[in-house]
Amino acid sequence: MKGIIGKKLDMTQVYGANGSVIPVTAVQAGPCVVVQIKTSSKDGYAAIQLGFGEKKRIKKPLSGHMKGVFDGKSGRGFLALREIRTDADDGVQRGDRVTVETFSVGEKVDVIGWSKGRGFAGVVKRHHFHGHPPTHGHKDQERMPGAIGSGGIQRVFKGLRMAGRMGNERVTVKNLEIVKIDKEKGILYVKGAVSGARNGLVIIQGSGDMKWEKASHLSHESVPMSDEPEKSSEPVSAQE
Repeated sequence: MKGIIGKKLDMTQVYGANGSVIPVTAVQAGPCVVVQIKTSSKDGYAAIQLGFGEKKRIKKPLSGHMKGVFDGKSGRGFLALREIRTDADDGVQRGDRVTVETFSVGEKVDVIGWSKGRGFAGVVKRHHFHGHPPTHGHKDQERMPGAIGSGGIQRVFKGLRMAGRMGNERVTVKNLEIVKIDKEKGILYVKGAVSGARNGLVIIQGSGDMKWEKASHLSHESVPMSDEPEKSSEPVSAQE
């Protein structure tokens, strides 16, 4: 399995080869840097932790966790850390990068995002209940849920459709097609809609192997985390 972390930009449209208009969602995908490698022998499962974006202020434990792979300014770090499950070790190392080039046009992917939070909502908005007719005897009960069961049970069944918090949950949209890839800007154009608001984080997953960009000759593992020069000439070792 391959995957990348991205940021939902907005919805737009592109023209197909036959002149048809295709609605797409633009996603700023990557570049993502490998922060941690988890193995079955040590962690119980195989996965790769990727870092995406930049955050101005992070906690010191996270700063140490990202040390050697984040080459930005001191006190900053990755905006998001997410894990992508892997089937086998393909020689990836800490500091390697993955970009939009790991995907191809026409490929089917799954997009994971968080839906917009709607707050506390009633049954009409949340579950599309029809409601009651505004006739004699109903008064202000038009949008009420009505009876929820017989009196002999004396409890509410689990999963009963009632009023409650709406949205703000993890949603996976499967089998979306990649229509266009802008390699220069790192943007994937995915056919259809993707859950979440603008600038929301999403994870794009597909089948196949990752295409890694190896760390530069400078090596991410020897990049200092501070703007000040190091006192010692020895390179900073990566923390596993």
